[in-house]
Amino acid sequence: MEINNLTGAIAALMDEYKKTVNELIAIIEPISQYQLTKAIEPESSNPDCISIQTILTHVIASMFSYAVYIENSIGLETVRPERLKFDGVMPYISKLQEALKYNEEFFSRNPSITVEELDQSRKISTKWGQQYDVEQMLEHAIVHILRHRRQIKNALIKFNSSANEEK
Repeated sequence: MEINNLTGAIAALMDEYKKTVNELIAIIEPISQYQLTKAIEPESSNPDCISIQTILTHVIASMFSYAVYIENSIGLETVRPERLKFDGVMPYISKLQEALKYNEEFFSRNPSITVEELDQSRKISTKWGQQYDVEQMLEHAIVHILRHRRQIKNALIKFNSSANEEK
């Protein structure tokens, strides 16, 4: 989907968001069901980082969640979608694309949204204690995917090294 009516910071950030999502999709597309569900950090205290499956479930939920934070900051009373876990990569790819489209459509419908907010009392408060304006929330959303893309890439390298050592 092209976002023809967006300009400035939002257009630039949405271009980067799309690029980041597409890079993640390119990395996960060839993943087998075994690699998807294999534990990468079985002892992790973070349930979102145990396997590629849990990471992708977390990433998609977060993409929707960041959009909902922004929507609610302008007075919409949006509810976060249910977290969904899948046993194959293709449903994750579809959900990543759906979450991106959800964000794109929101900004297309709200092209005059305030992007930068200097007044602390008007920033978006998150459940993890940070406060962001719209620009910062989108920047966080992009970097969040980059961090987990790196985590998945490293897990795949580790899986491939282990497989080669077993031969």
